[in-house]
Amino acid sequence: MNGPNANLTVWVTEKFISAAPQAAAQALGALATHEAVLLLKPLKAEYMVACLEPMDSEKAAAILRRLPSRQAAHVLSRLDLRQAAKIFAAFSVPQREKMKTLLSASLRSALEGASRWPQGSAGAAMKTDFLVFKTEAKLSDMIEKLKTLPRKKLPAACLVTARDGKLKGFVRTAELAFYAPASTAGSVMSEAQSLPPQALLAQAQKIFDAGQPLAPVTDENGVAIGVITPEQTGNIPPVRKKRFGWF
Repeated sequence: MNGPNANLTVWVTEKFISAAPQAAAQALGALATHEAVLLLKPLKAEYMVACLEPMDSEKAAAILRRLPSRQAAHVLSRLDLRQAAKIFAAFSVPQREKMKTLLSASLRSALEGASRWPQGSAGAAMKTDFLVFKTEAKLSDMIEKLKTLPRKKLPAACLVTARDGKLKGFVRTAELAFYAPASTAGSVMSEAQSLPPQALLAQAQKIFDAGQPLAPVTDENGVAIGVITPEQTGNIPPVRKKRFGWF
């Protein structure tokens, strides 16, 4: 999309999606695929996600197939897991294999298991768009990564995993300012309780009651594949008015 009206078109499309995502999904879904791609490709990922989540999965898959592979993988990783799994299944086998090389191991596992997990389970409800760092990651690098996120997207905690993706613990985002920047995630992390994907969503409440800010979901190998947040169980934590450091 080029020309003096390009920025205006992007702005109008983003405003439309932000104000009425269901209507935007219906309107863009009714367009020819190449027309929908022309409008969606320049948008920020958050607007593409808001539009593609309520869209017919076959149409959404057709749109993602025409995006650059890395952009498509990024958007797919932020979609609701059920919708992402439907879209992924609508890809051809070669397209799925190519996409797998761009997705995290945790998301690949989640997409493959999505159809097996019943409604009301942790696997069906979990969010696959979560922030994770390896045990050897420096806190300074974690902070720099968090600074790139919009304030409303800041997670209550970041997961910490081994190099093989196995969950090791978590670090509360608001506590990062209290540690030396050169410290590693593994040296300051807290032990994490997790849920298997087949567990009932309600079981996450026990983890929140124990003071953990989120409930990681792990597969049979202990690999983190998603998270459950307090909001998903109706346990909305109070807003903390005091801010620390760069928060």
